[in-house]
Amino acid sequence: MAPEERANPGWSYTSTFGNWENRASVRNKPPRILTEATPATVFFPPEAVPAVSDPLVVERGPAVAHRLLVHSLYQYLHFTTVLEQVAVLPVTARISLDRAGVVALPAAMRADAFKITTDEAWHAQSSHDFTERVAAVTGIAASAVVEPRFAHLLARLRDGFDVADRPLVDLVFAVVSETLVSSLLAGLPFDRRLPEPVRALVADHAADEGRHHSYFRAFLRCLWPRLTAAQRRLVGPRVPELVEAFLHPDLAAVRAALVASGFTAAEADTIVRRSYPPGAPVFDVAPAARATVRAFRDVDALDDTATREAFMAAGLE
Repeated sequence: MAPEERANPGWSYTSTFGNWENRASVRNKPPRILTEATPATVFFPPEAVPAVSDPLVVERGPAVAHRLLVHSLYQYLHFTTVLEQVAVLPVTARISLDRAGVVALPAAMRADAFKITTDEAWHAQSSHDFTERVAAVTGIAASAVVEPRFAHLLARLRDGFDVADRPLVDLVFAVVSETLVSSLLAGLPFDRRLPEPVRALVADHAADEGRHHSYFRAFLRCLWPRLTAAQRRLVGPRVPELVEAFLHPDLAAVRAALVASGFTAAEADTIVRRSYPPGAPVFDVAPAARATVRAFRDVDALDDTATREAFMAAGLE
């Protein structure tokens, strides 16, 4: 039986983009512009940066903690830009042009991929623009951003697949990244310690991502049944690695932020080691991955023994 014939005959796509022109942040929200800040301004949730509470950081005083949190915001915004530009936009562009390769998609789904492409390009641009504005207002250069950890791991994982299978890896990573619900994206807009423009920027992103989440769950429902059994066995067990790559703390970024905040490389290593011990809650990715796990469970991906065992070994099932 051809892969196309194994699709759920009752499946249909229901768009959530019917009112996109009136809801998308790129169409309706003003640019988020920071105009002022003080040394006491909290730019990033301290709870999301355990290193802020390390004795070496505390003894340096509030100014150093302030710099560390500003650098953490820069890295968060850079993560967003790289994710959109490197991992999501190439996939949505392929989908919109009907070049997904392994699956023929409904016309409405391809049309909505154009809208997501527009959204994600705006998220990347607005994150970059906001970084420049924060640097201008605070006087703290965005000099410590590093290539996000996920980008290195995704490239390494792709290299482990045959060239012909790498486009499928890209599709599945896009599904993973667009269905995960990070605590920062969900909670930062409501953290009133942060400047209003920071909260508004992330809130705009989160509102758009709600529609993208629904889209990529629908995309997975279309994609997975149409894969061959061999393709499902190939990528299914690797999904937990993609989840971990996205959600795992980026310790190299933390070290870079610490060095940019005045610590030596040795001091930064000590702070990271103490702040991120094995088994610390920050390494528990399961809560943010629940919706993603549910999406793969709903298409029976976990019926495959190797896939289910990989999810269980990663603490996702």
